[in-house]
Amino acid sequence: MYTNTKIINKVNNNFLRLNLFLFLAPVFLLIVIFLFLLSNNALNIENYIGIQKGSFFYINHVLGQFPMIQYNLTQFGDAFVFLSLLTILIIHAPKIWEALICASLVSIVFCSLFKKLFSVPRPAEVLNHNSFVIVGKTLLGHNSLPSGHSMTVFTILTILLFAFMPAEKYKKIIWTISVLMIGLVLVFTRVGVGAHYPLDVMVGSIIGYISGLLGIFICRKYSLCQW
Repeated sequence: MYTNTKIINKVNNNFLRLNLFLFLAPVFLLIVIFLFLLSNNALNIENYIGIQKGSFFYINHVLGQFPMIQYNLTQFGDAFVFLSLLTILIIHAPKIWEALICASLVSIVFCSLFKKLFSVPRPAEVLNHNSFVIVGKTLLGHNSLPSGHSMTVFTILTILLFAFMPAEKYKKIIWTISVLMIGLVLVFTRVGVGAHYPLDVMVGSIIGYISGLLGIFICRKYSLCQW
């Protein structure tokens, strides 16, 4: 019981310490990506795909050499898979699940809205299937940007990042870098399996981070799902 109380208090206190300045970094990154695309005349679909072909083929062929690893790791982008691994936190840290529920709803709204807004065709929709590695099901359609799997991964990891943030400065740095590295490894499997372009996963990751933060702030302010 003491352990549970200690974990609950740590998570609650960590969430209460967060401030709105945490949104500055992801917004800045989105602006940088926008300006990069603008400067390269890549705000239209054709040039958006064209400017990434080289990096897409390179990353896809490098990661595609390990198809089983890519296939297994990319499953973490499925919310049902990732969240099922965190069910124990319902008992030990219920505030995390409250934030996860709120953040997931925000992420779903963002994902649906932006995919329809941008309507970018997936790699297999426009590129020769023999020119890159496809692992698992061949995904088609005009819903490549942003990557939903990447949004899911970073929505969840953002909440875990801040929920279990250590108090000591050097541990904070190690913890933050570790979580971000795990996130990047997981999201770039979407390029490795041939499902998304690099910017799809980068934008999806940033929006996922924002969704995670919003979930924390919403549940902190309104306590919508307390039990």
